[in-house]
Amino acid sequence: MILAFDADDTLWHNETRFQAVHRAFEELLAEWADATTVDDTLFATETRNLPLFGYGVKSFTLSMIETAVELSDGAVDAARIARIIELGRHLLDAPVELLPDVPEVLDTLAGRHRLALVTKGDLYDQLSKIERSGLADRFWRTEVVAHKDTATYAGVFARWGVPAAEVVMIGNSLRSDVLPVLELGGRGVHVPYEVTWRHEHVDPVPGVPVLERLADLPALVEAWTADPRAADTQTSDTGPADTRAADTAGGAA
Repeated sequence: MILAFDADDTLWHNETRFQAVHRAFEELLAEWADATTVDDTLFATETRNLPLFGYGVKSFTLSMIETAVELSDGAVDAARIARIIELGRHLLDAPVELLPDVPEVLDTLAGRHRLALVTKGDLYDQLSKIERSGLADRFWRTEVVAHKDTATYAGVFARWGVPAAEVVMIGNSLRSDVLPVLELGGRGVHVPYEVTWRHEHVDPVPGVPVLERLADLPALVEAWTADPRAADTQTSDTGPADTRAADTAGGAA
C-alpha cells in the first residue's frame, strides 16, 4: 500500500494565512467596495485566471492586483499596489508550521508503507515549503502538480509504476485529494482543515473515511490493511469544515 499525502492544510497550515491576507485586502479596498463585493470579485477573478496563472501565491497576488484595478475603476494608487505585493511576499516568506502530530504519524506509517507527497501549486513555492518543513526525506516520491484531476493522478501513478488500487490519498480536499483517486479505483481519506477554499468545496462523499485529526490515521490504515471494508465505517464525529465566503488561490490542496 502506498500512502500519498497532500501538503497544504494536510501536513502544514496554509489557508488560514491566506484568510488573514484576504481580510487585509478587504481593508485596502474599503474605499471602493464592501467586503462581500471584494470577496466575490476576487473569487471570480481567481477562477478566471486559474487556466492562465495556475494555483498559488503568485496567481493570488496577480488576481488581487487585477481586482483592485477593477473595483477602483483604475484609481488604485501605487502605495496600495505595493501593499498588495507585500502581502503576497509575506505569504511566500512565511515559516512552515506543521499541523499537530505530523512527523510522528509519518514515522509510524513509514515502517510498513511507502509514503508519497502529491501537492498542487507553484513549483518553486511548493518545493521551498517541502524543504523548509523538514519532512522531505520521509517520502518515497514527491510530486508538485499544476492540477489534481484524474488525468494528473493517472500520470503520477504511471510514473510510479503502481496501479491506482494500491494507492490511498490522504488530504483536506475532497475535490482535489480524494475524488479523482476514487474515480481511478484508488482509495482516499478526508482530513478536513478548519477552513476550506470555496473552489475546493464539494458535498460529503458517503463511504469516504473522515478523520478529525491526522493522528487517527495509523489506526485506520492498520484496520484497512487487515480488512479494507473496515475503513468505510471509521469516520469522525465532526461535521464538514467551515467554508469561508471568499477564499484565495492558495487554497489548500
